[in-house]
Amino acid sequence: MRVLVIEDEQQLADALRWGLQADGYAVDVVGNGAVGLEQAQLQPYQAIILDIMLPGMNGYRVCAELRRAGVTTPILMLTAKNGEYDEAEALDTGADDYLTKPFAWVVLTARLRALLRRSPAARSTTIQVGDLVLDPARRRCHRAGREIHLTSKEFSVLECLARQPGYVVSKSEILDQVWDGAYQGDSNVIEVYVSALRRKLDSDSIVTVRGVGYRLFADA
Repeated sequence: MRVLVIEDEQQLADALRWGLQADGYAVDVVGNGAVGLEQAQLQPYQAIILDIMLPGMNGYRVCAELRRAGVTTPILMLTAKNGEYDEAEALDTGADDYLTKPFAWVVLTARLRALLRRSPAARSTTIQVGDLVLDPARRRCHRAGREIHLTSKEFSVLECLARQPGYVVSKSEILDQVWDGAYQGDSNVIEVYVSALRRKLDSDSIVTVRGVGYRLFADA
């Protein structure tokens, strides 16, 4: 899942990037409200973490403009402000949740997971392809009733394929969904994760379409 963080406080922005990446999210970080607004309209994010006090355009206006443009991506607002009126304004402009700084990391990630579960764009709670079952909310994978322990990146790659079973998913699409926009490495890194998935799943259900990408089939 890909998340956009719009936060101008560099230390906090870096902490959010590192923490969310460790949890398996692909993360893009923008430090300007106007730039963040443009980015949120260009890319299909699963969630947006939005600060209120931003250069260029404040978070209230960014949120309002996104909703006016028809963008329904879940928005979690962060602010150093505290008070019922600030929270009410955040929610009235279209935010889905509100968190006051400083906050506990476990609270932020729990609220983010809750937003993703409630998102109108969310798929079913679990994804099933044959005897393979993925639970994105809990980041758990089972095959034929047996739990398969995957790393965050392995799970994200498999989820990307499982959401389009039987269809070819290109390397560029996998990179776009699993790695952040700043990634400049070789796309062949995906083959490393696909090989690990084949080994852990004890299955050849992930087929390489040479020169294009990968396709996930249900095991016969």
